[in-house]
Amino acid sequence: MEYKGTENEKYERAKKRVEELKGFYIHLTVYVVINSFILLNMLVRSWNGTEPFWQFSTFFTPFFWGIGLAFHAFKAFDYNPVLGKKWEERQIRKLIEKDKRDASKYK
Repeated sequence: MEYKGTENEKYERAKKRVEELKGFYIHLTVYVVINSFILLNMLVRSWNGTEPFWQFSTFFTPFFWGIGLAFHAFKAFDYNPVLGKKWEERQIRKLIEKDKRDASKYK
């Protein structure tokens, strides 16, 4: 599909897309750094015998933050398995056909 518009509009769309990707990569970097620190801290505590490592609370933050990160990735990389581009195209065609049928009823 070819995007229409002036060169400036194309540039602005590309710039917005790069900002979305940059935001995701920053989010990913923060996720890795913070969760590495948390897991390393819990690992050291388990070696000292103060807390067990293999418990739910150890992985609570990485797990739920990871879910949020996955949704951010879906948005940043324009991936939607449920309501993706093919679904949108099918719905548009369906609505166009419905409009044509409805218009022919009133002729």
